[in-house]
Amino acid sequence: MDADKIVGLRLFADADGKMNLAMGDVDGALLVVSQFTLYGNAEKGRRRASLTPRAPEVAIPLYERFLAMLRERGARTETGEFGAMMDVELVNDGPVTLWLER
Repeated sequence: MDADKIVGLRLFADADGKMNLAMGDVDGALLVVSQFTLYGNAEKGRRRASLTPRAPEVAIPLYERFLAMLRERGARTETGEFGAMMDVELVNDGPVTLWLER
C-alpha cells in the first residue's frame, strides 16, 4: 500500500453521508504502529501461519521511510515505538472495514 493511496482514501462522509472525503478534508490524522503479530494468514488450518519478520536493521529504515512518505504528503502522523510492547486502544467509528492489501 503506498502513501499516496493511504492519504487519499475517501473514507469519511460528506454532507450527504457519502464516503467522499479523505483524511485531509476532515483534518484527520494517522496512527502508524509497527506490529508484526497483527498480521497473520489463517487461510489454512486453525493457526496463524508462521511469518518471518524482517531484521530490525532492515525493518526500521522501511518503517521510518513509510512515515516520512506520509508526512511528505501532509498527513499528520503519530507513531508507536518500533518493536516495543504497546497497548493500543481503538474506537471503530462506522460500519465499514476495508481490506487494503492482500
